[in-house]
Amino acid sequence: MADSSVLPVRVAALYRFTPFKDCAEIRPPLAKLCCSLGVKGILLLAPEGINGTIAGSDDAIDRVLAYLRNLPGCADLEVKNSRAENTPFLRMKIRLKREIVTMGVEGIDPLTEVGAYVEPADWNALISDPEMIVIDTRNDYEVAVGTFQGAIDPDIATFREFPAWFRARRKELEASGRVPKIAMFCTGGIRCEKSTAFAKAEGIDEVFHLKGGILKYLETIPKEESLWNGECFVFDQRVTVKHGLEPGSYDICHACRRPVSDEARASPLFEEGISCPACHSERSDQQRRRYADREKQTRLAKVRGIRHLGTSE
Repeated sequence: MADSSVLPVRVAALYRFTPFKDCAEIRPPLAKLCCSLGVKGILLLAPEGINGTIAGSDDAIDRVLAYLRNLPGCADLEVKNSRAENTPFLRMKIRLKREIVTMGVEGIDPLTEVGAYVEPADWNALISDPEMIVIDTRNDYEVAVGTFQGAIDPDIATFREFPAWFRARRKELEASGRVPKIAMFCTGGIRCEKSTAFAKAEGIDEVFHLKGGILKYLETIPKEESLWNGECFVFDQRVTVKHGLEPGSYDICHACRRPVSDEARASPLFEEGISCPACHSERSDQQRRRYADREKQTRLAKVRGIRHLGTSE
């Protein structure tokens, strides 16, 4: 396996909660800069801040990050860096959104109140406390790829489902006479900014979350000391990463965008670019025919030495 520290492409996952008055004004010059430097990826802009992942050369990423840190309130932009053999995006997208991470609960503001940050070096001790309730705030397909030992899986399809799950779970705990003491984690930390702010707003006093998320933990904690099991799903063409943020072993289903293991690829329900065991029953024959045509075009483009943009959708 290639040494991830010498891989040529730098991948920067970033976010910052800060009030933006006019996202539409920020978008054009930022897009122009990224495109001029050959930077690709996806950035979300919303009145509450910025979130996304970009990839490119070290110099290009440095220049984009310097630009972003000059935006209002972004001097302390949260960034997690990793490396890749090839750029894990096909193009640059900057989208305007209502939220940079969609929870759908009004009035949740991580800038006002949020859970206590826990450094990766202190995380193992925290989640080893038998009184601590450890919650994985990510979607079900992400949890299936890997999670921390003893963590609760809410079994949610989207982050929008988390508040209802949390309220139901809290009632169960309080009915048993237990005062909740909660530690939450997610991929890069951004979902936990909102989930811990939500928990505090719901009246939970002791709320903690992993600073920098799973990515920072896997980057800094040696594998032999780790309480992480499996790999970590990332929202780009690398699909997953391992300890040290080395590229993982999963592929992606281009029909449903879920991770695909070697075992899933061996299933009769798996067809390259068309279906996987997780989505086969969710798609109609008409959809699969459309996916089959897209897969054919993708392979033809590969033979011609070009990249078919449809593979990113």
